[in-house]
Amino acid sequence: MSKLIAVENLSRRFGAVQAVNGISFEVAAGEIFGLLGPNGAGKTTTLECVLGLTLPDSGRIEICGIDSRQRRARTKIGAVLQGTGLQDKITPREALKLFAAFYPAAIESSILLERFGLTDKADAIYETLSGGQKQRLALALAFVGDPQVLVLDEPTTGLDPQIRREVQDHISGLKGDGRAVLLSTHDMEEAARLCDRVAVIAQGRIVAAGVPRDLIGDSGTSLEDAILRLGTR
Repeated sequence: MSKLIAVENLSRRFGAVQAVNGISFEVAAGEIFGLLGPNGAGKTTTLECVLGLTLPDSGRIEICGIDSRQRRARTKIGAVLQGTGLQDKITPREALKLFAAFYPAAIESSILLERFGLTDKADAIYETLSGGQKQRLALALAFVGDPQVLVLDEPTTGLDPQIRREVQDHISGLKGDGRAVLLSTHDMEEAARLCDRVAVIAQGRIVAAGVPRDLIGDSGTSLEDAILRLGTR
């Protein structure tokens, strides 16, 4: 499989804090790759560097073989960040049409509304949507430009178990048409369910990488205990 994301020796410091320290990984077409770690481990900073929202101090990032600093690399990416930031009175149909205006060949709003189960809520105002509906809309908005790469920053945080599973089902389906998905999470069960491979991050470093069940082990183990075990291998 061809690699759509390539990160090599990525580092980023904020003052005295080394948020990311020499991280390297690749994500292939048709793969969901997870960054698994506790809050403050460096996951969000890594994703922001991949998206071009934060410039790294050193290292190399390529998106679909293009240097991430180039504008055309960013046209290949869709993202779901921890805060969507939509106006309370906008509707899903209006939000999709607004985002479509930024792309020369956007996917039709009706197609995305159907794909993400929002047809019945197409004209409902945003503040009336449930948490799961809001996250499904965030995924639909990430898809507007028909990206080859999806970057998702803890997309199920704060959702109740039933809605979390519903959103996870939608995420699982994203890789079926050859897209690369980069997902951050601090939930070991979620990583095991969604990801083909994971990199476990602690204090800005990757302490282990591989197939989730080989790394995470017993589901009763806490993330902190798993990181401690992996870091001492």
